[in-house]
Amino acid sequence: MAKRFIVGISGASGVIYGVRLLELLRRAKVESHLVMTHSAEVTLAHETDLKVAAVRAMADAAYSVDNIAAAISSGSFKTEGMIVAPCSVRSMSEIATGVTSNLLTRSADVTLKERRRLVLLVRETPLHTGHLRTMTQLSEMGAIVFPPVPAFYARPKSVPDIVDQTLGRALDLFGIETGAVRRWGETIGPGRKRDKPVR
Repeated sequence: MAKRFIVGISGASGVIYGVRLLELLRRAKVESHLVMTHSAEVTLAHETDLKVAAVRAMADAAYSVDNIAAAISSGSFKTEGMIVAPCSVRSMSEIATGVTSNLLTRSADVTLKERRRLVLLVRETPLHTGHLRTMTQLSEMGAIVFPPVPAFYARPKSVPDIVDQTLGRALDLFGIETGAVRRWGETIGPGRKRDKPVR
């Protein structure tokens, strides 16, 4: 059975992270299961020229956020885990409390209860104490809070370079190699040549 992976895209700024994640998973031959919130669809229109249908077509399977009977809502549907990219504070808060209102947060809750890896690319700044406490709670529950902070040691030349490095490092947490990461001591660093970004 091919590796299965859940991609959640919430309404926070940075929808390109979710879109590019789908492309990288396809390149790595990982089966992707997508759920986007209604807010994510609005953000997509503001931040890109892509249509929702085009993004859904990038995934092997795509589900309505209102379809709580979808395969990914059950722990019996085996996956490698889930990345929410980007992850809004609202989605983060629902996941932390277990009071889920849609398929994205339900799938994240299932990922946690099945002890599978959940990575949240939380897109918010500055953070108040409530945000930080919620992140601590999620970390204690087993989630990985992964703000998409640029890695400037990789000397990015463009926004796509920054996105690729971030997503490549997030996928490293699942043992999924994409070729998108410039690695310190291997292709970057003293005496090393900078590799080329994946396109």
